[in-house]
This record gives sequence, C-alpha cells and structure tokens, in this order.
Amino acid sequence: MTALAGSSADALWTTSLRRWSTVCWVLFAAMAVGLATTDGSVGSRYAALALLGCVVLCYALLDRLPGNPVVRPHTYLSVLVLALGGLAYLRGSYAALFMVTLPHYWMFGRSPRASMGFLGLATAATLAGSWCRQGWSLQFFGETMVSTLIVVAVGVLIGLWAHSVVAQSAERARLIDELERAQAQLSEAHQRQGAADERERMARDIHDTLAQGLASIVVLAEAAGVALASDPARSAQQLRSIESTARENLAEARELVGSVQRHGGAAAGSVAHTLRRILDRFAEDTGLTVAGDLADVECDQQTRIALLRCTQESLANVRKHARASTVGVMLSRRPHGVELEITDDGTGFVPEESTGFGLDGMRKRLAELGGRLTVTSSVGDGTRILGVIPLDPVPGDGGTENDEGNEGTR
Repeated sequence: MTALAGSSADALWTTSLRRWSTVCWVLFAAMAVGLATTDGSVGSRYAALALLGCVVLCYALLDRLPGNPVVRPHTYLSVLVLALGGLAYLRGSYAALFMVTLPHYWMFGRSPRASMGFLGLATAATLAGSWCRQGWSLQFFGETMVSTLIVVAVGVLIGLWAHSVVAQSAERARLIDELERAQAQLSEAHQRQGAADERERMARDIHDTLAQGLASIVVLAEAAGVALASDPARSAQQLRSIESTARENLAEARELVGSVQRHGGAAAGSVAHTLRRILDRFAEDTGLTVAGDLADVECDQQTRIALLRCTQESLANVRKHARASTVGVMLSRRPHGVELEITDDGTGFVPEESTGFGLDGMRKRLAELGGRLTVTSSVGDGTRILGVIPLDPVPGDGGTENDEGNEGTR
C-alpha cells in the first residue's frame, strides 16, 4: 500500500494500514456527501468538493500506483496541506478531513522529521484558513485553535509510537535474519568439523589395526622366506601366523566398515580376554617374553576400543623400534579410573624427538574420553606407556603429559 508499509516486517502493522485505507475511502465518500448536502453557497460547495477531489485523486494514484512518477508521497502531503487550508477557509468539513488523514503524515512522510514537518504545515494551514474566516475571535481561540492543537498532539504521539513499533519490527527482522545466517554458518562448520573428526578417527583406526596387521604380515613373510631352507618348521609356523593375521585384518576391515553406523571398531566382549589374545599372538609372532597382568574391568564400548587400540599401537612400536626382550602389560581399575600400563626393556627413545603418528593418535583417542597418556622413556632405559581413562569420562577434559617433561609422538 505504501512505501512504509511495504518496508515493514510486521504483518500486524501492514494489515492495520490496509484496513485504515479501506476506512479512508468510506470516510472520503461520507465527506463528499456531506459537502454536497450542506447549506451554503453553491460556489463554496463546488470549491470544497474540488479540493476534496484533488486530495482523493492524489491518494488514489499513490495507493493504487505507488511507483507512478507524477504523484509522489511528499506531493500528496503538499496537496493535503493546501486542501486543509482551503477547506478551513470555506468551512468545508476541514476538521473531519484533518482527522481522517492524520495517519497519512506518518505513512507517507518517510521519516519522523518529514512527518512532523508536514503535520506542522497542515496545522498552520488549517489555523490560517480559520483565522481568515473567523479573525481573532473567541470562537477561533476557544474552539478552532484548541481542538486543532489537541488533535495534532494526539496525532504526534500516535505517530511517534507507530514509528517506534515499525523500527523495532525492522530491527527484530534484521536480528532474526542475522541469527538465521549465523545458525546456518554454525551448522556448516559443525558438519565440516564432524567430517574432519570422522576422517581422523578412521585414520587412527586404520593405523592402529590394518596398517599394523599388514606390517606384521610383511615382517613374518620376510622371516619365513629367510628360514624357508634352514628351518622349514619355523617357516610353516610363520606362514600360519601370516594367515591368522590376514584373517584378523579382514575381520578388522569389516568392523571398520560397520563402525560408520555404530561408531565403534571392535566387537563387544571382555577387554581382558581380547587383550590376552593380542598378547599371545604378539609373543608367538615375535618370540619375546610377554607378561600380562590383566584385570577383568567393566567399561563401555568406547573405553574398551581405546584400550585395545592403545595396546595394539604400543606393541607395534615395540616390534618396530624397541629391540626389547621383555614386554609387560598391566590393566587395572583404580579409584580414579582405568589404567593401562605397557613397559619394555628396549633401547628407549627421546619422546620430544618422535615424529610418528602413533603416540599422537593415542593421546587424542584418550583425550576424547577425558583421559591422558603419560610417556616415560630415555635412550637405553626402555619405555613406559601409561594410559588413564576416568570411570566417568568427560569429553574434552583430558590432556597429555610426560613424566620427564617431554611430549611427542612415536
């Protein structure tokens, strides 16, 4: 209907303006009938009807064709100011027209300053027309001036309130739009982060399972090839280990595919039993002395997977780097949580100089469950890996530390 109504985001305000437009047309028609039937000279009636007709024509063009180049909002208000002054001079229902068109100053003024300006001009024109007809009479001061100023004051208050409502509605719409954009961006960021976290989880699982299993197969195959002529029995045993490792890797691969749906990488069961099977296979493949003190702790699936993966990664590091003769694994339940300790009597290393993926992956895996990884090692003194997971994990509340102040990856 109007530029102001069109720019408002408040549906109630827009509906109210449309209803007021309908009321205006009814009141314009009633004023035209009143002017045509009132007593007075024929010339005065025709002049009053002509002024009202100009106002109605301009309003119709602006209401029905808001983009027309002839009658713009301020043009209509200027015509309205002149018509009010003329009708006040002619005694042609100027008061009724003033009250009917009072909202138009705020609807078409475009700004509170412009609206107040045109309303002031209309008030001055009305008082000037009445003064030209009445002079400085008691009727002019007691009726015309007082009633006009009261109507104008009420119109100013209502108009300022309406502008405040529209401004608040526009600001609310802007804030809602910004909030929706921020929520959309946050949702996209969460999706990207979730995808990155899932890729990192899959990378850790592949490194801790399939990659370690394939490395074991390579080592066993090389050893079997070397001993094929001199020790056929040993080669046959190593070939059986290769077959078993390959089958386990195949099972692990199937579990990893299934983990996309259930976010896990190992079947349910006793964690102590599974660790014992891993240690037995490690001892069989490497010929090392393996001591296991494994308590049958109860834990959830994610904690169980973390314990298994950390054990697999630690044993793989012993196989590849430590050159140890004895390995010890202890799983226990403490008041503060579940502890997994893995030690070896190998060559040791400097943790802060390690650049591999394994230790860093273990740290992140435990930190996701609120746990921590402690690495104690030095060259020639073996290595101690201690993983702790709280009984009631708090995701993101974990950390990593090194008993000697050194941190790194291996």
